[in-house]
Amino acid sequence: MVRITKRVVDATKSDPKNDVFVWDGELPGFGLRVRSGGTKTYILQYRTANRQRRTTIGRVGPLTPDEARKAALKLLAQVAHGGDPSAERANERLSVTVKALCQRYLADAERGLVIGRQGKAKKGSTLVSDRGRVVRHIVPLLGNRRVTDLASADIVRFIRDVSSGKTAAVEKTVPHGKAVVRGGRGTAARTVGLLGGILSYAVAEGIIAVNPVHGVKRPADTRRNLRLTATDYAALGRALDEFAQQSPKAVKAIWLLALTGCRRGEIERLKGSEIDRLGKCIRLADSKQGASVRPLGSAALELLPEVFGGSEFVFPGNKEEAPYVGLPKVWTRVAQRAGLVKITPHTLRHSFASVANDLGFTEPTIAAILGHAAGSVTGRYVHHLDAALIAAADRISCAIYRMMKGDAADVIAFRSAAPELKSAEG
Repeated sequence: MVRITKRVVDATKSDPKNDVFVWDGELPGFGLRVRSGGTKTYILQYRTANRQRRTTIGRVGPLTPDEARKAALKLLAQVAHGGDPSAERANERLSVTVKALCQRYLADAERGLVIGRQGKAKKGSTLVSDRGRVVRHIVPLLGNRRVTDLASADIVRFIRDVSSGKTAAVEKTVPHGKAVVRGGRGTAARTVGLLGGILSYAVAEGIIAVNPVHGVKRPADTRRNLRLTATDYAALGRALDEFAQQSPKAVKAIWLLALTGCRRGEIERLKGSEIDRLGKCIRLADSKQGASVRPLGSAALELLPEVFGGSEFVFPGNKEEAPYVGLPKVWTRVAQRAGLVKITPHTLRHSFASVANDLGFTEPTIAAILGHAAGSVTGRYVHHLDAALIAAADRISCAIYRMMKGDAADVIAFRSAAPELKSAEG
């Protein structure tokens, strides 16, 4: 037995066949457990009512050895006064509600303790969406249920209720602002995905043994199948021309969304320092997938505005130190004028990919242009984008520009007429 320190914790390796235990030589019962999968936790073993008990103190990482040691001392004090920490925690797990679990999950996520995609902590923008789905859908339907009581049938019912609009509502957010909660199949698919993540967190925390979301079929997100036709693009272009004078920032931003395939937030928060006109790209310091480089076609470059005023943002808000946030309201009016009421700004991203596919470009190239995680091609061109990617982005953006200007003739070529540029695919 040795004193459990950070060096000892780091040096202790897992055994693929058995759990590994290291017991502290100074504090009886305090130990380190390394599971066969590599998870490391601090534990305390003690005796009460002539029975040997073992309880988990916490995971390595969030807790340091010294913090775990202090927690072990407190637990041993409870044992000395007749308490049984293991039994108390078992009772606590049985009584945890879905609402309490969600609060705990979000609190840990905000502290960077919940790992999302690519092994990174969730972004602040993602947490805003997560919190909205928890408050508007998960808590109203499941909040009072005990986590240990949830079964697959409850998840199926949850999906059905969200899909049918049972949680639909209109909420006041800020003065003169509101949030329209509609529900639907797409919302159900995304929300049950979050619920699955929260319940996986519950499994990791020892609250439940099995995630009831696993194995449940999710509805297809039909919104992702929407795309603009040449006629739709022309209608959008005419509507943007009508709003160009009264909402110049929003109109420019919408044009850029259409011609780049970028996400709304990436254009809203675009900074002048991220524009590389010579390299024909924008170098986003932070996106959904982290740092990302996006090639720009000539149509997008020509429309890309210079920085308004003295702000670091290309589209500054009323306060120059903040980005513009008025795009959603203007988009609603533009979409209504164009007769595209079911279309969202994100549909422009899917439409960009669809046009690229129509032009004959393959998935790896499209993924690289859009900055998808699957687009590993982009990772090799952080400093100098491959000329083929820039050429592809140029062809796609020019095709969309012509459609938005009402010149759809001969814009979309057949695959045979648009051979893929091999260097863009690696």
